[in-house]
Amino acid sequence: MKLLVAAAIAGVTMLATPAFAQMEHRHDGHVEAGDVSVPQAPGQDMFGAISEIVRILEDDPETDWSRVDIGALRRHLLDMDALFKQADVIEENIANGLRMRIARSGPGGEAAGRMVPAHAPFLKAETGWMSAVEVGDTEIVWIVTAASDAEVTKIRALGFFGLMATGGHHQRHHLAIARGESMY
Repeated sequence: MKLLVAAAIAGVTMLATPAFAQMEHRHDGHVEAGDVSVPQAPGQDMFGAISEIVRILEDDPETDWSRVDIGALRRHLLDMDALFKQADVIEENIANGLRMRIARSGPGGEAAGRMVPAHAPFLKAETGWMSAVEVGDTEIVWIVTAASDAEVTKIRALGFFGLMATGGHHQRHHLAIARGESMY
């Protein structure tokens, strides 16, 4: 009898502890988002980005599944990865801004050829900075300038990779790609 009472007390104590309260909550055989005892990060950035897009598409009753192209989104994310990991960029301070020379060779250069000319007008629209791209056979030349000294300092501080990451259009762009809409 004493053993049964001790087990009951231990069970009630366990249920009242914060650690038990934070354990995963299962409903219909799956773990609910927000459970602190279950990892929330998907483990890899590309997987996470695609998982998020798939969730958005599934939650949208207007999704036209005959147009969805997750493969196109994956290819774009691979381009982003190649650009940020493998692009060869030379940055030169110029009057009022920055000139960037991006080699067109290798996976990073191939990705730059697809991404930099498409990103430049978005940067201009979102920041008001002048953003011009010339695509040559062996390199891409991207020039970004601004009128004020503070903006010029910011452009130079951001450099190529920071400028490529500037703007709030990336996430909408990824969703559009996945929906089978125009890439840019």
